[in-house]
Amino acid sequence: MTLGRLHALLAATLLLATSAARAGTVQVQVHDSAGKPLADAVVFLESREARLAARPARGVTIAQVNKQFNPLVSVVPLGTAVEFPNRDTVRHHVYSFSQIKPFELKLYAGTPANPVVFDRAGIAVLGCNIHDHMTAWIVVVETPYFARTLAGGGATLDGVPVGNYRLRTWHAGLPVGAPASDEPITVTAGSTTATVSLAEMPK
Repeated sequence: MTLGRLHALLAATLLLATSAARAGTVQVQVHDSAGKPLADAVVFLESREARLAARPARGVTIAQVNKQFNPLVSVVPLGTAVEFPNRDTVRHHVYSFSQIKPFELKLYAGTPANPVVFDRAGIAVLGCNIHDHMTAWIVVVETPYFARTLAGGGATLDGVPVGNYRLRTWHAGLPVGAPASDEPITVTAGSTTATVSLAEMPK
């Protein structure tokens, strides 16, 4: 190895180590007003820098299985194309009247040729015009730092650059049209913790 290549390798290693040292992990615990843990809450971090770092996700699908959407709650970065494969033996008619992305996939089987691109941030509610009980939600975010809570109400966001953010939290059980909660959070190197109480959740 030449001296020049060695210097370049050392510089790259130092840059990676510096970047890693200036990133942290955010642990978020979400519960309702009674203190009950909430699974499938969406948590995400917003900032100017996060907005610039966001990129569309690839390979996102929301399938119809056993006359249900799967998954029921999805979170995707702005600009993500979502496919809606029908894996049932009956046809479905998927639609949304939500302001951020009204669309309609008329009665079909299999997978529509064109995915739906979600190009505005916010919350889209999905339905099926044939099966009224079918409902799902897509949360479209302008950040790469997001997660859904597990059964115990916790979510982990890894590799978050240190800095100041807005911690946003949303759950499908909130009243229709309710925005995601919003509170400031400062991410430090290492681990940062936050607890969110969604007071508007029914007990």
